[in-house]
Amino acid sequence: MCDYRTMAFHGFVAVQGRGVVALPAEVRRRLHLDESGAQVEITEREDGVLELRPALPIPADQRWFWEDRWQQREKEVDEHVAAGRVTVHDDGDVFLDHLDQLDAQAQADDAAPQP
Repeated sequence: MCDYRTMAFHGFVAVQGRGVVALPAEVRRRLHLDESGAQVEITEREDGVLELRPALPIPADQRWFWEDRWQQREKEVDEHVAAGRVTVHDDGDVFLDHLDQLDAQAQADDAAPQP
């Protein structure tokens, strides 16, 4: 037996013409199914139960990468690389030394009196 008190949502939806089922807005928002390209996987079980699972084109734990702000920064990095504004290090220690130098320079710049 199912305990409906433990479910995030329980309700009924109508099957409209051509088999269209509209999911409630609160469910679509919570599961990010209101986003372009979102899909729902449907499984018909042998016991007659239909299971619906959100199937996002981008896994939820990777959504941050595709946000506009992050994509803008990726574009900036691509432009820097294309323009040759990159530094290549021979090994990890040299890279970490370079980061330490950059940090020291930034701290010195912050401590310098501003005109």
